[in-house]
Amino acid sequence: MAVLVMYLALSGIFCWWAILLAPWRAWSIREQLEPSAYPEEEQSFDDVTVLIPARNEAQFIDQTLNTLQVQGEGFKIIVIDDQSEDDTASLADREGSEVISGTTPSKNWSGKLWALNQGLQRVHTRYTLLLDADISLSPGILGALLNKARQENLSLVSLMAELPVRHFSERLLVPAFIFFFKLLYPFKLSNEPRSCMAAAAGGCILVETGVLRSINAFTSIHQALIDDCALASRVKQAGFKTWIGLSHAVQSHRGYDSLAAIWNTVARTAFTQLHYSLLFLLLCTLIMSSMFWCAPLSVIIYTDTIFVASSVLAWLAMFIVYTPVLRFYRSSPLWVIALPVIGTLYLMMTWTSAFRYWRGVRAHWKNRRYEASEYN
Repeated sequence: MAVLVMYLALSGIFCWWAILLAPWRAWSIREQLEPSAYPEEEQSFDDVTVLIPARNEAQFIDQTLNTLQVQGEGFKIIVIDDQSEDDTASLADREGSEVISGTTPSKNWSGKLWALNQGLQRVHTRYTLLLDADISLSPGILGALLNKARQENLSLVSLMAELPVRHFSERLLVPAFIFFFKLLYPFKLSNEPRSCMAAAAGGCILVETGVLRSINAFTSIHQALIDDCALASRVKQAGFKTWIGLSHAVQSHRGYDSLAAIWNTVARTAFTQLHYSLLFLLLCTLIMSSMFWCAPLSVIIYTDTIFVASSVLAWLAMFIVYTPVLRFYRSSPLWVIALPVIGTLYLMMTWTSAFRYWRGVRAHWKNRRYEASEYN
């Protein structure tokens, strides 16, 4: 048993130090975009249309539209009301947005992509901003996005929204969510034109409208549940440049005040990330066990020198790679101590996602159930 734990611990150390030393530095937060300290006065956005798919978003839509209106003038806002059962449509209309009454999604389409596909028919500007209904934009960030796209000849620019960390469950799990996303989709590789890696964050994506149409964007990925990364991949495969980064100026106001809320959100797509493969799930379990338990905690059971050294090396690497995202979220570096628990929780969420899929549910979101059998 000790030999097995030793090998797993060494494997875990190798994984942590590989993350730390890999040249693309997936743990870094250097890919950031913030509003200029000296924004252009009265900037006009005549070449931008904002598309907001909204289903039962009455709680958030006002705030989203209000923060949009302080960005500047000239852009058009289209809210696609995706068959809401609340006051989403009337609230959006009251704020002066054009409201489209969405129809029932066609078979095998995700609701969000079906809504965006309907909205795209009304877009006649060079750029389209795809914005989730729960996203607040700080003044100046739309200008920063547009300048980034123009100056670097980017066809798609995406910013990962800063998620709220007000409750204990959020402080425990939200920074880790960003950390794991960046490990899966290293931003440096995603932003490199010669790399096959592609990523985007669906809450805020500025994209050239002509590119969307040339790749038949929403139709070609209509089954995707991780639609943001699928869209970035399609754009990049077509030979266009993409960029993803973090920003304090793009904020989600959809809080997760309980462990169950975060659990269900992660479990919605976790098994999708593994391509619904049992082999990948078992491999993921083995790797995370070695990284979050055997490497840092084996010293609790075995006090031999090799286990002490393994534990020290693991904790050192964990501290170095996790601290930047904690700093981004203005959290104490002491949260690194909770990583074994955090990793275990995310692994359990992934298994939950797998069990749901095996029971026939690919995903369940906004009172819509996506059956696994429909996508096989």
